Amino acid sequence: MSADLSRITGGGTPSGPALAEAAPGDDPGAAAPARPARHPLTWVPSLYLAMGLPNVLVGAVAAILYKNLGVSNEDIALYTSQMYLPWVLKPLWSPLLEPYRTKRWWVITMQFLMMASLGAVAFCLPLDGFFRASLAFFWITGFASATQDIVADGVFMTTMPPREQASYAGLQGMCWNLGAVVASGLLVSLTGWLHASLHWTWVQCWMAVMLGAAAMMGGFGLWHLRVLPPGAPAAVHGQDLGSAMLSLRQSWATLFQKPSIWMMLAVVFFYRFGEGFIEKFGPLFLLDPRSAGGLGLDNGALGHIYGTAGTVAFIAGAFLGGFIAAKMTLRRSFLLLAISLNLPHLTYYYLSHAMPTDLWWIGAVVAIEKFGFGMGSVGHMLYMMQQIAPGPFKMTHYAMATGVMAMTKWATGSVSGWLFAGVGQHYASFFGWVLVFSIPPIVLAWFAPFPIRAGHDGEAEATPGGGH
Repeated sequence: MSADLSRITGGGTPSGPALAEAAPGDDPGAAAPARPARHPLTWVPSLYLAMGLPNVLVGAVAAILYKNLGVSNEDIALYTSQMYLPWVLKPLWSPLLEPYRTKRWWVITMQFLMMASLGAVAFCLPLDGFFRASLAFFWITGFASATQDIVADGVFMTTMPPREQASYAGLQGMCWNLGAVVASGLLVSLTGWLHASLHWTWVQCWMAVMLGAAAMMGGFGLWHLRVLPPGAPAAVHGQDLGSAMLSLRQSWATLFQKPSIWMMLAVVFFYRFGEGFIEKFGPLFLLDPRSAGGLGLDNGALGHIYGTAGTVAFIAGAFLGGFIAAKMTLRRSFLLLAISLNLPHLTYYYLSHAMPTDLWWIGAVVAIEKFGFGMGSVGHMLYMMQQIAPGPFKMTHYAMATGVMAMTKWATGSVSGWLFAGVGQHYASFFGWVLVFSIPPIVLAWFAPFPIRAGHDGEAEATPGGGH
């Protein structure tokens, strides 16, 4: 193990021909001829669409699927929230990916694995034990998706220099969440149409949709075989498992040597704390009958709200958030972005009290929340990318930061069912607590440390930490 681990870098590749790489299935020691560099617009949108789609299928759409198939709200919240654990635990295996193959190889392999696992979910649904069997394949999808996230973010960060990262941050976040909207909007709406218009059973509807999602992941894999750059290799690339284990130890040690790291991790964990409760119970509230305190929408209406008004609002918010962060700098805009994400949680509190019946008005109110989420999420991702990730283990440290973000979803999702039961299954009280949980993120954003500042050459450099 003679690798100099201090040379593991997240810097961008030179402009010009991309690094040579081995194609999936090739001898990892054999380099393919260098391929011409592809414009980021050919691969950034598809890469982040492919990241958002399975993440939301596992974390949110699975809850709607089980709701349609008769599983209780409490069981849905508990069991689907545990499927966030792959994203929480991904820092444990992210350094083990460094010595083997290329980041591109891992991305494409995971996409084909998700094609297979989502197809398996579809074929589990007609079985008597569909709940346990489908959960198992959702878990496989989750681990593959979390692994894809590690290496896909690695491709993005090691292919593009920091100035380009900021320029594409709005597009990156937009496409990730557009993948989420495709999953929670268009696909859910399709199940409603199949059920209402063609009179298919819910099992048949969800089988068709999950097979469609599997086909999409296969399509992403085929596209990325053509256009995805390899990303810069780590210093331990091509070495043995011992080098990877040393990399793992060093990556954890260097993370906690960073200035203000505990405060930065607290900011990352709490930034979307209130939103974690809405992500799990927002769709259930919209679907539950009015006799149970919900708005009584069907899958078609829910899908249209998330897939039309929600999509437009999110895209507008993401681009505005990226523009503000680029214009004002992240440090100066961070508090504004945190407020823009958390303040719109008032929308669900309003809906649970006003109980409107007009679908257009419900869609407009939900769109406000989606706009704020799109705008605010840009600040979250840039903070992890520019303040926690920089250093010799950029890909791994970013994976650790996003693991903390996933821990928020796991924690809030796990307790949301108990909270819902604790307030007597009363949605108005539940969303009142969500407002309380949305205060700490804003306070922490005010005091968020920024120990890294952009240098004149666009690279990150250390500076004394501080808050707003």
